Amino acid sequence: MSMPKFHRYALAAALALTALVGTAPAQAQQRAICYNCPPEWADWGSQLKTINQRLGIQVPSDNKNSGQAIAALIAEKASPVADVVYLGGIAADPARDAGVLTPYKPKAWDKIPAGLKDPEGNWFAIHSGTLGLFINTAALGGKPVPQSWADLLKPEYKGMVGYLDPTSAAVGQLGVMAVNLALGGTYDNLEPGIKFFKALAKNQPIVPKQTSYARVISGEIPILLDYDFNAYRGQYTDKAAVRFVIPKEGTVVFPYVMGLVKGGPNADNGRKVLDYVLSDESQTLWGNAYLRPVFAEHLSAEAKARFLPDADYARAKPVDLKRLATAQPKIIERYKNEVQ
Repeated sequence: MSMPKFHRYALAAALALTALVGTAPAQAQQRAICYNCPPEWADWGSQLKTINQRLGIQVPSDNKNSGQAIAALIAEKASPVADVVYLGGIAADPARDAGVLTPYKPKAWDKIPAGLKDPEGNWFAIHSGTLGLFINTAALGGKPVPQSWADLLKPEYKGMVGYLDPTSAAVGQLGVMAVNLALGGTYDNLEPGIKFFKALAKNQPIVPKQTSYARVISGEIPILLDYDFNAYRGQYTDKAAVRFVIPKEGTVVFPYVMGLVKGGPNADNGRKVLDYVLSDESQTLWGNAYLRPVFAEHLSAEAKARFLPDADYARAKPVDLKRLATAQPKIIERYKNEVQ
């Protein structure tokens, strides 16, 4: 005897619901939360898309900066939301010391230079960039392209210079130190850098808290203290009227790091993501996005050919992460008290 139509529908609905419930946990596992992975920064957008394609793990983009990411991790310590975090190198040890990271040594750990990883595995570098001037030449209104830190203090650039907020953004804090070292300061003596930013404040700078790539491309911020990789992306990928300048006084090369969040809800997926960002494919992707991969052999000759000449990069020196991290609280305090 055939089953009444109503009962057949009810049974089909019940089976469908059972199947959905049964597969929900598996689907939920194919996710990892990354703090501070903005799609417009360092071409994270392409990287997250590739992670999804290769690993089947969805990693939503996130627009926090380094300081905001650490603040959120501390606030969520009792019930973590994130699985991995991406930070400017200056924030690496502070994040470790805050107890929000847990050791994990990814597959390519042994190849990472000693100075670019925490010995216990709390963080490791994945790529680096050189800080300088990301300039929209079309937005300068006929003014000459600045070639030095000192040029930024000229009245002709009033209201045209931007830098990320040093009270929370790693690149903002690095900007203070880069200028400071270039003008004769040290990791212990911040006076030249603070003096510069006090003078720059009279020139009405633009000080956003978040990555401002699009605002440079549009011309809203004509001159931004930012990295070479963002400028090259604008010039060669987005075909904008932008260029990168390494100030004649000098600058620094700065690594960006990742780490596994302590108690993250998707820790296994987080580990897979951390393994992937050091893989040959991922490192090549970083290189094609004009970053310098932590494994230098993955910067292609084609990408390297678009960088400024090596003679210009000779003015860029590696930053001392340990000393920079020690100076970070002083940078924030002095900027708040004397510049902001």
